[in-house]
Amino acid sequence: MRRLVICILALAAALPASAGAKTIHFQGEQVTVPASWPVYRLAEHPRMCVRLDRRAVYLGTPGSEQRCPSSAIGRRQAILVDPGAEARASAGASRAPAARISAAAEFTGLGFDACTAPSSATMRAWESSPYRAVGVYIGGVNRGCSQPNLTASWVGAQTAAGWHLIPTYVGLQAPTSSCTSCATLSAGSAALQGAAAAADAVADAQAIGIGPGSPIYYDMESYSRTASSTNATLTFLGAWTTQLHALGYDSGVYSSSASGIADLVSRLGTIYPQPDDIWTANWNGQQNTLDPYVPASAWSQHQRIHQYRGGHNETWGGVTINIDNNYVEGATVGNAVPTEDDPVGRFDLVESPAAGQVRITGWAIDPNAPRKTVAIRAQLGGAKGQRTTRYELGPVATQERSDLFASFPKAGGAHGFDASFPVVGSGRQKVCVYAVNIGRGADALLGCRFAGVPLPIAVTAVEVTKRGTWVALRCDWPAGTQCPGQILLRSRVTTRTPVRRRGRLLVRKRVSKLAIARRGFRLTGGGSHSFRVVLSGRGRQLTRNREKLWAQLVVAIPGGRATQGLRLR
Repeated sequence: MRRLVICILALAAALPASAGAKTIHFQGEQVTVPASWPVYRLAEHPRMCVRLDRRAVYLGTPGSEQRCPSSAIGRRQAILVDPGAEARASAGASRAPAARISAAAEFTGLGFDACTAPSSATMRAWESSPYRAVGVYIGGVNRGCSQPNLTASWVGAQTAAGWHLIPTYVGLQAPTSSCTSCATLSAGSAALQGAAAAADAVADAQAIGIGPGSPIYYDMESYSRTASSTNATLTFLGAWTTQLHALGYDSGVYSSSASGIADLVSRLGTIYPQPDDIWTANWNGQQNTLDPYVPASAWSQHQRIHQYRGGHNETWGGVTINIDNNYVEGATVGNAVPTEDDPVGRFDLVESPAAGQVRITGWAIDPNAPRKTVAIRAQLGGAKGQRTTRYELGPVATQERSDLFASFPKAGGAHGFDASFPVVGSGRQKVCVYAVNIGRGADALLGCRFAGVPLPIAVTAVEVTKRGTWVALRCDWPAGTQCPGQILLRSRVTTRTPVRRRGRLLVRKRVSKLAIARRGFRLTGGGSHSFRVVLSGRGRQLTRNREKLWAQLVVAIPGGRATQGLRLR
């Protein structure tokens, strides 16, 4: 809070005293502001909402029972003069526990979000409500309300009481955002701004005790889907997800189903870095996570939250809050206590640095044998249309992780893993990582992520002769592995069919792709070879009947295909 106060005070103090300005003195502080700005003494209005998105001056400490609208959002414009903020922040930091280390706690049930985190007393009163998840706005340039209650001790108390938190960051908005008072992102700097937002969100999360392994949701309000705005917004959100993963957090995105979510869906099936969870805003009143913009197969492993109703007042335990309603079936921050016997850990990152290679990072500990090294198993595939292959990587969780010692002092910190292994697969691949149990208990799934594995097949040369087409191929899969596939030549063929309609003879034309040559092949990983592809009878007939015949060369292997056009004659 003090960091924000100092920043705004510096701006305000720079205003020259004039007929259009006024100078305000409060407990040793002095600010000069436009004369039209209202001034509120918070001691006289303990329940006043300190709106950061409004031009106003607030004097004193924000109350713990503020009455804020759930929809407040916009760039910071208010001035808060709170001389005691720095001392309280220092005291709170000295008492704050180390950021917790835990996998995201999945939760299914009802939740709500409010502009300012409710006080502990309000949270106790709302234990009589049907809600057990609460959205909290941890930071961002467009966060609309102050957060006097949102501290590390508050987070610890609420998760211990059984509440699941949905950390939300309200940063830069899309260039065509519906929020006209919001600061917007720049198309030319979208990637840098997205990564910076993730780093800032992680700092905000850790300041209140929310550590690696937790989800952070980006609040991207609705926007108009123009080509330039969509590209800039997706670039920003992709960088947000990539940087969060690098810092050990799960990525979530909140947006309108018809804008941000629809744009994310448009990139499914590509190597675009999708968020781990989505939070759809679709106020249809339905308490489920179904959405007409989202395919059933996407984010289907308990990876969705649905905001089904907008701002309204609700009263539970005699206390009223203005809230939005949510149905939660996704990652939250909860009191995730590991089971007594199963391993615990975290799957942080997956990438494919080259064709035929996958790299995974994370950590794993078995509570039954905290000093022993846990073996790791990876599983590739399992998504729709893919076969599943298991890779036993052995006891690779041996790297030092300084962030583990505080949570597992008996285990020490040498339980991180950073392992690369050869794979036979390409395209968008689902990668799941397991910690292999030691002694009692069962193997533990640390998580699943998607990686775009480059296509390993390359067409190095093509030569068309009278007797056939020679195609030279190279397979970049690991040496010794089999690289089976098929070579196909296809050409466009127009067929004309006479049809009689209302006494008239018409000709119906139909254009289709016809396979005119086909052959299978089998390479060894790391090897190359030339293959002769002979035209079929229909293919030879087409070449005789046409001066020019264009074809498409398709080289297909499991998980992908390479294509190029060529002229046969």
